[in-house]
Amino acid sequence: MNTTRRAALGGIASAAIISTAHAQTGPIRIGYSISRTGPNAGGANVTTLPNYQLWVRTVNEAGGLRVPGGARRQIEVVEYDDRSQSEEAVRNVDRLINQDRVDFVLPPWGTGLNLAVGAVLNRGGHPHLAVTSVTERIPELVQRWPNAFFFLGRSSAASEALVTTLQGLQRGQGLGNTVALASVQDQFGIELVNAGRAALNRAGFRIVMDRQYPLGQQDLAPLLAEAARANPEIFIAFSYPPDTLAITEQARIANFNPRVFYTAVGTAFPLFRQRFAANAEGVMGIGGVDISSPRIRDYVARHTQVVGRPPDGWASPVTYASLEVLEQAIAQVGTDRAALIRAIGSGTFDTIVGSIRMENNQRIAQPWVGQWQGENFVAVGGAGTLTPVQFPKPAWRPA
Repeated sequence: MNTTRRAALGGIASAAIISTAHAQTGPIRIGYSISRTGPNAGGANVTTLPNYQLWVRTVNEAGGLRVPGGARRQIEVVEYDDRSQSEEAVRNVDRLINQDRVDFVLPPWGTGLNLAVGAVLNRGGHPHLAVTSVTERIPELVQRWPNAFFFLGRSSAASEALVTTLQGLQRGQGLGNTVALASVQDQFGIELVNAGRAALNRAGFRIVMDRQYPLGQQDLAPLLAEAARANPEIFIAFSYPPDTLAITEQARIANFNPRVFYTAVGTAFPLFRQRFAANAEGVMGIGGVDISSPRIRDYVARHTQVVGRPPDGWASPVTYASLEVLEQAIAQVGTDRAALIRAIGSGTFDTIVGSIRMENNQRIAQPWVGQWQGENFVAVGGAGTLTPVQFPKPAWRPA
């Protein structure tokens, strides 16, 4: 072999050694596709994106992600806007995996987009921390995608916890059994109302109205007028953030005052309390937190300081907790994705929402029903530390 050839091979070998060393000590690249624009932007920019930003800042200020052996590696972020479109989310995630070659991909916001990108994340071998995805298909999906972990659980769990809470009010507070149902025509709304309808029927409630409306519809006054004519004791809307706000405002304008008023995603947002002030009092919704927890109080304070506003009272802390799970798993096994998937599926993790241990890739025990009481959206139904329900909801006050 001539001298030039040996030098060239020596240079290649040196470059390979440097590259390997950098891969083990350089930044850990984390990417995500998020709804910066479009109808999902409200939810994504309240629940998901702020917690990604808070976590990255917290970890990097502490020196980076800890890896086995005690070293720390900074996080480098690659972000794309999916414009609330499933096709765009799929393209973005594919690009993150196959072109940007990120180490990990964090999930988008919403049930529909999480289901859309699930196959791509599975093919790429990335752990899928499917937080903002409530679906009845979890047992089927984890068979197909063993890399996917569902932190909010199944639609039936949400519906059954709500019905159990209503039954408690029947026994202890004299709540009647008539229910008006409304639901958004989206994966989330369809699954929740199907599970909710079945749970209500099994429990002996009488459904006096059952209506669906298109995603993005804002004029819901006719639906509220129909609900008012049915004069139910309970109103339940399996809604997304824009329609949650519209339904609540239009119910107030129409002076529609059922004894229980429940709206779904967005009820727990700080914006809800800011928008409706005293009229938020007693409104129930999906989620809820244990505000007595010191770790939750610390998280709320840090989120408020860094993001400029408090987190929501449902999926925000769970999103942050899912990142704590990822962080602790990386500290245990490093950045090997297959090892991480095994670690997340079998480990127990200490988080701001308490101990998390997956059961068949899903988190089971958690609060499911929350209610605005004063300044806080507190847990009143489901598992964990619960606050007594304020009943009945106070009548709407003039704006």
